[in-house]
Amino acid sequence: MELYEHARPGLLAEKKLLYVHGFASSGQTGSVKTLRLLLPDATVIAPDVPVDPHEAISFLKETVGRESPDVIIGTSMGGMYAEMLYGSFRILVNPAFQLADTILKNNGLGKRDFHNPRADGQTSFLVNKALLEGFRDVSSHCFERAEEDRDKVFGLFGIHDNLVHTFDLFSSHYPQAIRFDGEHHLNDSAILHAVLPVLRWIDDRQEGRSRPVVFISLDDTLINHTSGMGKAVAELSCNYDVQIVTGVPYNEPGRFQETAGWCEDNLGVPVWNRLTSCNHKDLLLGDYLIDAHPESNGGEGFMGTLIHFGTDTFRTWEDVLGFFSRLAGQ
Repeated sequence: MELYEHARPGLLAEKKLLYVHGFASSGQTGSVKTLRLLLPDATVIAPDVPVDPHEAISFLKETVGRESPDVIIGTSMGGMYAEMLYGSFRILVNPAFQLADTILKNNGLGKRDFHNPRADGQTSFLVNKALLEGFRDVSSHCFERAEEDRDKVFGLFGIHDNLVHTFDLFSSHYPQAIRFDGEHHLNDSAILHAVLPVLRWIDDRQEGRSRPVVFISLDDTLINHTSGMGKAVAELSCNYDVQIVTGVPYNEPGRFQETAGWCEDNLGVPVWNRLTSCNHKDLLLGDYLIDAHPESNGGEGFMGTLIHFGTDTFRTWEDVLGFFSRLAGQ
């Protein structure tokens, strides 16, 4: 399937997204092109950030004041800067809060070439001690107003990132720290499966929009259909609030954490913070319940629409997706 087939018309419609690129990059990075393709009804603003960190943060604050973006995405160095753009909804992707040390460890001092073309035609710059001290000074001001924006900032952390490791630091200031299957640099897959779900949450919150709730009762039968389930969750989450429900024996509470880890590894960002332990499924308040064993834990008493996975009508996840495609988000 071509990337354009995943475009999300209506997502961030008539809104502005400010993209703050990473170190040695520019506003012409491939991630910006992908975001513009996938968000055809949004305006994606992606300026070239000045190399000098003091100039950069001043420039970005002026840009925010002028453009009033609805959402800001910052990657790596840009994530560090975006944290300090208080008041806006922000997504920080692998934020490099300790950039000076990261540069010294991985690249050192000397001439560096830009990875992407710059509007001013500049092709290289010099990393020296003064520049590193500038990064240390600017980054020392991160989190100064974090308490004001606790619910507006999301952190996305690639589990294969071998350059920056700031998950714990971010988590000490913000609750919405999310791991995703990816590396340090964004690629199309990470944008599709990690960034877009978070953008949808933000857009829904800004619009006061609620979506029909689809509960998926997780058990061994569905786990054995993991590949199809991952695809189904990704597609359903475009139009529905997908929630995972699991029965955990009262005397084995540790199994809930095991299930949370499984969901993170196999279902990813769309179900982050959407796992419920419930041994009485008839008490769930939602629109749909996908359940391979509704006879257990009260599934047959669910008050919404029961989708009995494994029956002739819903033998596979493709059957389930076909059913929901006919509903068109209802």
